[in-house]
Amino acid sequence: MKRKLLKRGFLSLLRMALTLSMIAPVAALAQTKRVTGKVTSSVNSEALQGVNVLVKGDSRKGAITDNQGTFSLEASPSDVLVVSFIGFKSKEFKVGNETTFNVTLDEDATQLTELIVTGTRNTGRTILETPVPVDVISIKDIMGELPQMDLAQMLAYVAPSFNAIRSQGGDLDSHVDPVQLRNMAPNQILVLINGKRRHTSALLITGTAVGSPSTSVDMLTIPAASIDRVEILRDGAAAQYGSDAVAGVVNIILKKGTNKLTGSLTGGGYLNSGGSAGALTNAGKPDGFNYQFDANYGFKIADRGYLNISGQITQRRPTLRPFVNDWGFYDNTYLSNLRTDKYGNPIITNPELISAQAAGNTTQIAALQTQDGLMSARGLTKADFAVYAGMPAVTLGSTFYNAGYEISPNTTLYSFGGASYKYLQGYSCYFRRPSQTDRFNYLLYPNGFRPQMTSNTSDFSNTTGIKSKVGEFSVDFSNTFGRNAMRIGMVNTMNASLGSNSPVNMYLGTHQFSQNSTNLDFSRYFKGIMNGLNVAFGAEMRIENYKILKGQDESYSYGDAGILTVTKAGALVGPDGKPLENASSVPIVDATGLPLQVYAGQQVTVKNLSSNCQCFAGFGPKNERNEYRTTMAAYLDAELELTRKFLVAAAVRLENYSDFGGVSIGKLAARYSLSNKLTLRASIASGFRAPSLQELNYTHTATAFVPDANGVPQPLDVTTYPTNSTAARVLGIKGLRQENSRTYGLGMTYQPTRGFEVTVDAYQIDVDNRIFRTSYFNASEVGNNYGEVIGGGEAQFFVNGANVRSRGIEFVGNYTYNLSRNKTLNFTLAAIFSKNTILSRKTLDLKVANLNPEQVVEKYLSRDVIGQFETGTPRTKLIGSASYRFNKVNVMLRGTYFGSVTERSISSDDNGNYYDQTFSAQTIFDLSVGYDLTRNLKLSIGGSNIFDRYPDILRSENQGFYLYSNNQQGSNGAYYYGRVMFNF
Repeated sequence: MKRKLLKRGFLSLLRMALTLSMIAPVAALAQTKRVTGKVTSSVNSEALQGVNVLVKGDSRKGAITDNQGTFSLEASPSDVLVVSFIGFKSKEFKVGNETTFNVTLDEDATQLTELIVTGTRNTGRTILETPVPVDVISIKDIMGELPQMDLAQMLAYVAPSFNAIRSQGGDLDSHVDPVQLRNMAPNQILVLINGKRRHTSALLITGTAVGSPSTSVDMLTIPAASIDRVEILRDGAAAQYGSDAVAGVVNIILKKGTNKLTGSLTGGGYLNSGGSAGALTNAGKPDGFNYQFDANYGFKIADRGYLNISGQITQRRPTLRPFVNDWGFYDNTYLSNLRTDKYGNPIITNPELISAQAAGNTTQIAALQTQDGLMSARGLTKADFAVYAGMPAVTLGSTFYNAGYEISPNTTLYSFGGASYKYLQGYSCYFRRPSQTDRFNYLLYPNGFRPQMTSNTSDFSNTTGIKSKVGEFSVDFSNTFGRNAMRIGMVNTMNASLGSNSPVNMYLGTHQFSQNSTNLDFSRYFKGIMNGLNVAFGAEMRIENYKILKGQDESYSYGDAGILTVTKAGALVGPDGKPLENASSVPIVDATGLPLQVYAGQQVTVKNLSSNCQCFAGFGPKNERNEYRTTMAAYLDAELELTRKFLVAAAVRLENYSDFGGVSIGKLAARYSLSNKLTLRASIASGFRAPSLQELNYTHTATAFVPDANGVPQPLDVTTYPTNSTAARVLGIKGLRQENSRTYGLGMTYQPTRGFEVTVDAYQIDVDNRIFRTSYFNASEVGNNYGEVIGGGEAQFFVNGANVRSRGIEFVGNYTYNLSRNKTLNFTLAAIFSKNTILSRKTLDLKVANLNPEQVVEKYLSRDVIGQFETGTPRTKLIGSASYRFNKVNVMLRGTYFGSVTERSISSDDNGNYYDQTFSAQTIFDLSVGYDLTRNLKLSIGGSNIFDRYPDILRSENQGFYLYSNNQQGSNGAYYYGRVMFNF
């Protein structure tokens, strides 16, 4: 029945669109004619691509210049054409009897009303005319002035509502920078390239800044050199673009230019002063050195097309921010040679002590039986056992292309896409200390070891399509394919249960995500209805596939290094006649204290050694997945100008998921111009997001560290189970449901004078059934023989944990002033004031025997996860910048303010006081100074966080992997760079 209703609904949409086309007036102005022309720059006579040529008084009628700077449109002799382009003075001229025009535009930085394509399917809309907020960021213009080199970090420091928090640890969480909008989760933002859906990374990021497991587009795989501009739609747009567009849309527009080579070479590094943690860290030499080369060039294709190619090579060294702790690196059994193997034979872990005892050196004997004495003898310090946080090392190569060819005046073939390869090695694991006897092997790592995670990521994408006309309708048919594959590894590790035969470098498995989208879109503008009606409708079919491929056997298996097969019945004793000892050097005895009695052939676990690859277990056969999803969608989108001042827009979308059924969502928006300077706008929208295939199917075992009574983190193996697993069903965890959302927006735009623009927008986003991750459930808490299901370790799950709300106010202001012909001053101020709230927590009647209802609620959605969502990221973010250009010199100074952050803990003191902490607000400054050496060569130097500000240090009870909060500017400190840019 549901499928029939969807089919009927889709047919109704098509009938509605055809009816609109039939009732539209077909009579055009009898005197219209084809007008052509070319637009060039007065500075260098170069053709200008992307210039807007509109009929005055009718912004829906016009054209945009191609890569040759040419345009073509229908106009009457009485029409006045307006030619405008960002950064140039606009020009107007009457058509008259002419049919060909050559237009030269003069530069003027105060012209900032560029046309946009995101959030509207009506060409000719400017930023200040849209019924919803859209930011336009010209990447090609700003990338030479910013210290940041990759796209995500650039946007995070110019758009306050956009975040890309770069993790400095957390297993694989540092391998992709998750992007966010309006402090919502990364999987609630939709990324497009040239208006087509971009595939996400295969990686499921389990620890995000807002506490939700999420997938995210890996923007590092998109070279900034290939990008013309980025349009950020800050409004719910699921009805227009489909699932994931709950918080908004980021549309990346690629370059089309030809016959011009541009590029840059950048090098930089971090000061690494050590911050303010005192003895807990130590200042090192400058680190994190990075180098990046990028270039872009476009080719003409027979004067009717273009092929624009970009490439980027990046090399980043790691930043190391050590936590120099004192957690007891050697225990007494190590220092005094008291350890034995599974057969009861002694293991010599302190040969220095044996030598001192043989020499009868009592002073040395006493010293070597202490931690500091042995460290001194081996030339070690506490820093050698430190936990390392910091940015990973990255080697990246990527290339992108954008191509188009005009078959006829109304038909154009187009294609774009790219490929990239990224190798990443990060410090995201705790140091394994010799005192951790279940994870130690003297022959492999006598002083312990620090595992490191690696990933080899290949990314490929391609879009091919055709734009044409069918009658009066513009048609766009396209197919987009994208695939991201991440091969995960570990170096400097081992599987302790395999003993000395364990490999130290391991392949852990591969995650792969692919997506294919086929789109058919129609649009038409009806001039005679009211003041103009634009109708668009279309359909989409999307196929997704998620795979987990297993790693090598040693990465996930349990070996027999600690298991003894008894050869002779009797007492379980060693060669000295004493009981065998377990991994903690405790004798294995029966209830009476006598050696355990065993029988021949019995297998006894003498040493309970940790299985799997240390830090991050490999993916085994039980983790393998190969899951598919198909989505069908149809939409209708309309914009009606009731009057010159009043615009109403509406959209409705029907989607059907092969695994979640059908849904209908809609959107209504309006804009009213109170004057030619002041405009009000508002919107209301519903949304729908089905859990990603990664969220539905991810399963894995990792090592978490939980502080003991002394505050020392102790290892704990935790397995994340999918909700369709036996572990979930036995506990009472239900399958994941879709997230439903409602978005409300209200705003205004104000342009009091030329070059001065202000927008203010308020929003509220309500999301039902938001997905979070539970806390840990162990067998003793659950009871009911739960240990038979999950074995050792603990279990956690992804669940629909709460209904949530995000509210905020956004402000964007820009003022550009031309002091004289060669002097320009620009000021920008942008801010977001936001608040996230848990409206209600979802709880289930779980089958837990040994926890009370309050404890079950806390396990299902713990207070630290709630805190991460509500207060774990800055609620306030302000960005203010000033740039000044004088002849060949340009200077940019930018300040970024991150509001305070409060992290909530699940640990407390004896009086029940939680170890919560509020981190003070932080302000950092970026600076760049550029000089035009020649017309074709420019030099730029500067830095980010130039005053070397570090966040507040964590309170002692919360110091584990990190020393500093990671949710403001991070703990990398000051970064300085130099850059050479060229264009020929």
